This record gives sequence, C-alpha cells and structure tokens, in this order.
Amino acid sequence: MKSSALYVSLAAVAGAAFIGGGLMLQTSGNDADIFADCRGGAVGGGAIGGPFTLVDENGTTVTDTDIITGPTLVYFGYTYCPDVCPLDTARNAEAVDLLDAMGKDVKPVFISFDPERDTPEVLRDFTDTMHPRMVGLTGTPQQVKEASAAYKTYFKRQDDESEYYLIDHSTFSYFMMPDHGFVDFFSRDASAEDVANRMACFIDAAK
Repeated sequence: MKSSALYVSLAAVAGAAFIGGGLMLQTSGNDADIFADCRGGAVGGGAIGGPFTLVDENGTTVTDTDIITGPTLVYFGYTYCPDVCPLDTARNAEAVDLLDAMGKDVKPVFISFDPERDTPEVLRDFTDTMHPRMVGLTGTPQQVKEASAAYKTYFKRQDDESEYYLIDHSTFSYFMMPDHGFVDFFSRDASAEDVANRMACFIDAAK
C-alpha cells in the first residue's frame, strides 16, 4: 500500500497547488441556536451542500443520502495534488481518529475534482492509505461539477496538456449532519485537535 508521502512526491513535479476561495455560511434559525457555542466564527451567506450523484471508490453509483448517513466530514481535492490535498486529508483523518477516542463516529469523505485521473481504483488506494473508513468519490465531469456547485467550491484545471497538470481549487472541509445539513466548515489552518473538538461540540449539541 502506498504512503501519503508517495502521493505528494508523485505530483510534486507539477508545482504548488492553489489555495483560495471564500466561504459564507447559512443555517436555519433552530440550528443556529443549538450550535451557537460550536461555530468557528462563520457568517451568514449562501446555503452549502445539497443533492449529488457520484461514483464511489468501488465503482458504485451513490447519492448524498447514501453517503451522509451520520456526521460526515467532506473534502474536495484530487489525489495528484502535490501538497495541499494530502496534508488536509491527513489532518482530517487525524481528527476522525481523535473523535474515535472520544467515542464519536465521523465519516471522512474525499470528493475528487479530477475524474480523468482519479478512477475508483486510484481513489480507493488513496483513501485506504489515508484512513480505513474514508470514502472516495468521483464521477463524470458533469457529476463532479454539480457536486462542486452544491458545496460552492471552486476548481479549475490549469492550462497544461501534460499528465502532471494541476487543478486550482478551494480547500475547505465541510461538516455535514443528516438532520441538519451543513453545520460548519474548517479552513486548512485549523489543527486536527481544533477540528475534532468543534465536531464533537456539534455532535453533543445535536443530541
């Protein structure tokens, strides 16, 4: 099995990845009340999340209701990303392990911006390396575009015809709960401990 460090080195020849994009948060009034003590300073704006149809790492077509069956941490990236995606995904995996130690179960999900290279097999290798419960999702270019639009993410392939092309993209992680939808996001400068503690707060507040 490949290590996450190998994924970094495989794509490093392409250069550095783009980090950017803004995010606004909208929640219902009831959720804003019960989760008020858990949020990380988010402000009002457009709704995040929504229906999607994608293909999982085993080649099965799935929808958002198949995937978000409990507390779920969603990240958009691509496996050939030289540094940002492996580091963010490893951070998320560490946060999930910290939550396991607290007795709280959160599913980590990785949605690829790069269906051309990220086949189900490639995704399975990547996610199995990152965390045994991590679910990898890909799909047709249109399916990926629709999922990205639902989560208000940004991505754009750089003008490079080589096999080592990069994809500029936003880098937020999204915390989803089936009965509440999108409840918060985490920027890439949040530590695994911060992410775990904030997710634990939401899980406890929702009980």
